[in-house]
Amino acid sequence: MPPASRGWLITFYRSRLTSKYLGHRQFATAASKIQPAVNAPFKIQLRKYQEECIQAVLTNLKEGHKRLGVSLATGAGKTVIFTQLIDRVEPPSESASQTLILAHRQELVEQAARHCTNAYPTKTVEIEMGSMHASGTADITVASVQSIISGDRISKFDPARFKLLLVDEAHHIVAPGYMKTLEYFRLSQAQADSPALVGVSATLSRFDGMRLGAAIDQIVYHKDYIDMIGENWLSDVMFTTVQSKADISRVKKGANGDFQPAELSSVVNTDAINEITVRSWLAKAGGRKSTLVFCVDLAHVAGLTNKFREHGVEAQFVTGNTSKQERSARLDSFRRGEFPVLVNCGVFTEGTDIPNIDCVLLARPTRSRNLLVQMIGRGMRLHPGKKDCHIIDMVASLETGIVTTPTLFGLDPSELVDEANVEDMKDLQFRQTDEASQQRRAKASTQTSAPVPRTVTFTDYDSVFDLIADTSEDLNIRILSRNAWVCVSQDKYILTNSTGSYIRVEKDLGEVDSSWTVTETVVLRSSSSKSPYMRPRQISRNLSFTDAVHAADTFAQSKYPTQLISRHQPWRDTPATNGQIMFLNKLRSKQDQLTADDITKGKAGDMITKLKHGARGRFADLEAERKRLGRMKLKDEQAQALKGREQVSVGPLIAG
Repeated sequence: MPPASRGWLITFYRSRLTSKYLGHRQFATAASKIQPAVNAPFKIQLRKYQEECIQAVLTNLKEGHKRLGVSLATGAGKTVIFTQLIDRVEPPSESASQTLILAHRQELVEQAARHCTNAYPTKTVEIEMGSMHASGTADITVASVQSIISGDRISKFDPARFKLLLVDEAHHIVAPGYMKTLEYFRLSQAQADSPALVGVSATLSRFDGMRLGAAIDQIVYHKDYIDMIGENWLSDVMFTTVQSKADISRVKKGANGDFQPAELSSVVNTDAINEITVRSWLAKAGGRKSTLVFCVDLAHVAGLTNKFREHGVEAQFVTGNTSKQERSARLDSFRRGEFPVLVNCGVFTEGTDIPNIDCVLLARPTRSRNLLVQMIGRGMRLHPGKKDCHIIDMVASLETGIVTTPTLFGLDPSELVDEANVEDMKDLQFRQTDEASQQRRAKASTQTSAPVPRTVTFTDYDSVFDLIADTSEDLNIRILSRNAWVCVSQDKYILTNSTGSYIRVEKDLGEVDSSWTVTETVVLRSSSSKSPYMRPRQISRNLSFTDAVHAADTFAQSKYPTQLISRHQPWRDTPATNGQIMFLNKLRSKQDQLTADDITKGKAGDMITKLKHGARGRFADLEAERKRLGRMKLKDEQAQALKGREQVSVGPLIAG
């Protein structure tokens, strides 16, 4: 153990020993102080990308930006970057030299405090957490966000004396506790005299759709875990998905947008599903030394632990109810390889460093990409003798918006893979995209024609009606959402209600790193306006399509009645109205008119949405492109024919 760490531990435990002689508040204050060691600073050799990240932060601060986000894969060393920034961020004035580090869990607070004492033995480091009270004047204060906003504890910190706020696991940053702290330090909006804010996370997005932009103005650096695997900074990963057949279609969503734990547990924590889970592990990873299992709740932990033991596998468990002493003992034994399987629920998703993990078993379905990445990330750290980490994802029914390991690579959630590594997943993504494109063209094309050049891909529709009747492009979004989203053009989706107001999810064009924007457009009640709609307002901007859809659904469910936007409402299966049929029949010949027996109200509504949001223009564009390609083809045929006529051989003629 480094001397600085020993100094901190000695100080802490001496404080504990003397606590019986001091008042409670005196003891807590003493214990919060981490005494600096007298030896030289603990020097760290930064990795290339860590230095790049630090430089990106410093450059943006020099340009006047104040609220910055850093997206770093689990295992990238965000705490190292934290501690390096403390000395390298210039104070705006001589008096503003303090740093505050915010985290939401005890392990993260203690981890940051240890790193700071190692890096800065001459600086004072204090903790504000639980019974430990900082003075407010230390060079570095590491605080639990729950504690710092409790009572008047935050009042001892003078915002004018702080140059830097660092937020660990910053995907939580728009939660009320963090926002209250940012407001106190004048960071609700960027101000010239406010400290700099840097938030770091492996999953810099929120599942519930709340905008991170309320706290972070821009992400200045991103290092994906796939890149880190390719550069050998993280362990290689092997993926296997196993469809457990658990029916979670009736499981409701909880407050955070993911599945409600008790209901989910009752479905997946059955003897049959647990048997499938353990047998899958035995078949695919029975020889692995250190498997971490993620469950839904305490009951699921108990059920799966017992099932492993029934099969002769020594499995231990850790939950939020496990005492800290017992948790540490089991974790140490697991690190030493004394038993092969550690089962947990909600304990090791963030911040815990167990590098020997060589298998992660995802026994719980989730709708949260963030949670999925955090769980997988537990097995990605490098460790001596560890070749790779096997991720086994127990996939439940696929119609419920679950996020599976294939979705991290842009694959359809229903894709099942068997022992595929990162490169295999990339290849599968390419093949799936190509096959989907071919299938759409084959389905939509109603006529045969001569082959066109391979570099040209387009879809033929004989009429606007054929275009709006094609639902193949709606599939991806409807796997992610229970709402009646309609794809109106490539990478543009609409969810509308009965008033005509609508939400749009659209891919941003012309950017190096593509993102997705969610907007709402509201119908104006006044008939005097030139436009029937208000100006669209942005609801969310997201790094991935999945996050954008979840953000849009969160907003829609708070604004629009469920019976109007859910595609599972009974009214959608009833016959279309006369008005809908009349509207759609305008697109069809008089010899081929629709009746109420031909189309449902929901299907008709989706088709009308496509018409109102550009289907005619899209059809015209497709027709123009088809005609252009036809002219090119005809011109090429004529050129080939002319070329054939001009081929005259000089020489003797051969009698026919």
